[in-house]
Amino acid sequence: MSAQKGKDLLIKIADGESFVTVAGLRSRRIAFNAETVDVTHAESAGRWRELLEGAGVKRASIAGRGLFKDASSDALMRAAFFDGAVKEYQIAIPDFGTVEGAFQIASLEFAGEHNGEVTYELALESAGALTFAAG
Repeated sequence: MSAQKGKDLLIKIADGESFVTVAGLRSRRIAFNAETVDVTHAESAGRWRELLEGAGVKRASIAGRGLFKDASSDALMRAAFFDGAVKEYQIAIPDFGTVEGAFQIASLEFAGEHNGEVTYELALESAGALTFAAG
């Protein structure tokens, strides 16, 4: 497999029946995490740790950084944050697949230099079961 372009990792927010790409993002990151449940006991072979399969809590985190560009996605993101809403998002990962599900904006930060543009950073946390479709 050859290298993929970072710009092809897309974060999209639901806008009614369709998804709108969150515009102006210059960098994006998604992380999947699963907690482990340790069930090691006195008779565990060689005192090696044992884990309970499928028992931990799973979650996904998404982060992005960029600039708002007056796109419809900007208004959707602001409204979702100020309403504390859990919205449907879709994340397209090149040559991997698409992840879709409910997320809540956990952080929305703005920054700017006096001689530069206003930038923003956002962090999303999963708020339910996610689905995955291979690419």
